[in-house]
Amino acid sequence: MKQAPEHLVALIEPIVEGLGYECVGIEYNPHPRHGCLRIYIDSTNGITVDDCTKVSHQVSGVLDVEDPIIDNYQLEISSPGEDRPFFKISQFERFIGSKVAVNLFKPVNARRKITGQIVKVEGETITLLEAEQSYEVPFSAISKARLAPDFSLFNKSIEKGARNGK
Repeated sequence: MKQAPEHLVALIEPIVEGLGYECVGIEYNPHPRHGCLRIYIDSTNGITVDDCTKVSHQVSGVLDVEDPIIDNYQLEISSPGEDRPFFKISQFERFIGSKVAVNLFKPVNARRKITGQIVKVEGETITLLEAEQSYEVPFSAISKARLAPDFSLFNKSIEKGARNGK
């Protein structure tokens, strides 16, 4: 998965959770001039800009003191959104029955991309069902995973509103 290095997760996750938010995951894309440290947060009440600001302020202070990243980077705090990224196997367990889009480091049944329903999670293996085909995907083979929400009802609502002049 595209999770940040463990030392960053160990530093940042307790800060986010101490503020009362779920730390969905942390991405770090290093680059000498324009790296990015992105922290996904969530709560039962959803996430507002004020929530992101609060977490950003606290995390920035700790990062300034601890200085765990040598290169320049931009700090981003974000809601995971409807197409939330997955970083941990527990997130697959939490969303059994939901549809996910998965990219793989190494092919499973000659596939590098699978978009299917999470059927079950056993140990480190996630079973996905795509078009009546079942795939046993080792968690370690996943490079990227996100929920794949169905926006068709939303799109139909917009189309209906457009036809009705709204």
